Amino acid sequence: MITAEESFCWTGPFDLRESALTKRFILLDRDGTLIKEQHYLSRPEQVELIPGAAAALRTLREMGWGVILITNQSGLGRGFFSRADLDHIHLRLMALLREENASLDGIYFCPHLPEEGCNCRKPLLGLVYQAVMDHGFDPKGCVVVGDKACDLEMGRRLGGMTCLVRTGYGRNYEESDPHLADYVLDSISELPVLIKNMEAT
Repeated sequence: MITAEESFCWTGPFDLRESALTKRFILLDRDGTLIKEQHYLSRPEQVELIPGAAAALRTLREMGWGVILITNQSGLGRGFFSRADLDHIHLRLMALLREENASLDGIYFCPHLPEEGCNCRKPLLGLVYQAVMDHGFDPKGCVVVGDKACDLEMGRRLGGMTCLVRTGYGRNYEESDPHLADYVLDSISELPVLIKNMEAT
């Protein structure tokens, strides 16, 4: 059982002073969106970036956007992996991004099972509110990107823009409901162009 007092922000090598200067944020899902989907990924060597993901993050930062990862990780609560395992996975993720001069501003995760009734499991907004307190941004101005319905429902509850990616489980969700998101992208690699076009109008 995960206690309510635990912190679910991964305290990795983030510079909050730098990210505090950025007031526009992408709220990004992890599995199937930034990295390839693995069933309950539990080892660092399983981490594999979606093609073009690092370049997209690098371009978004150049455009003045920050990127925060919001991820459900019930495998931790189920005992499939430990908190130390999860930390090593995120260290590996950050290292892969760093190799391509890309980075994240924060990683926030929910370790709970759906039946535990927490307030941080997507589509609930507990993790977003924690990120808002840490980084000082308006959640209504966010762009929420993911491959599952819970990601997009979280975005709708925030009042932000939603993007479904066809990687991971995204194509299945698109087939079941083509109007699930404001925009549908083949992958996160297309996100910078979408935002550039929106900013130009």
